[in-house]
Amino acid sequence: MLSARGFPVPAGPTPRRWDGAPSASKSSAPGRSTLATPPSVRPLPPVTPVRLRIPSLKVDAPMMKLGLDASGALKPPPDNNPVLAGWYAGGTVPGSVGTAVTAGHVDTRLGPGVFQLLGLLRRGATVEIIREDLSTAVFTVYAVETYGKKDFPDNKVYGSSTRPELRVITCGGDYNKKSGYQDNVVVFASLTDSR
Repeated sequence: MLSARGFPVPAGPTPRRWDGAPSASKSSAPGRSTLATPPSVRPLPPVTPVRLRIPSLKVDAPMMKLGLDASGALKPPPDNNPVLAGWYAGGTVPGSVGTAVTAGHVDTRLGPGVFQLLGLLRRGATVEIIREDLSTAVFTVYAVETYGKKDFPDNKVYGSSTRPELRVITCGGDYNKKSGYQDNVVVFASLTDSR
């Protein structure tokens, strides 16, 4: 089960790091770690996201706004709804200029979470964000990385961008009853289409 310890701690406009007590960084699988990015398209106006789809993983999840708790950590989606994803509403809206952050559970007390298979995503796959105005922001994945929580690269993951970027984040790696998951899986994607 993923606890609140698995979600990022925001500082400024986007989360800076994941909370928790993880292990050292691990490289992602071969062929998934290149940070060469696909070309972007014109940014979209900020419109609330309502659904996240990853066709290659058969993910089709409603989205909720995520805020901060009293300690400044990002509140995760509730774990009584395994198919729910969230986006950090204090930061960039997906499709607008900047780095938008989405997060969800790898598993919950009720079973597999929405991002159970996120680590299997490949470069070139798409992540679709359906917005409140029924437009869709289409992001193309250019990297999937796994990082130990102690060595989480804040700037690389949450750094500002001059174009629309998306991060999809969940927990991963070994699980420990006391400290939770030891790693984070991070998907890096760039806006490449809208419809």
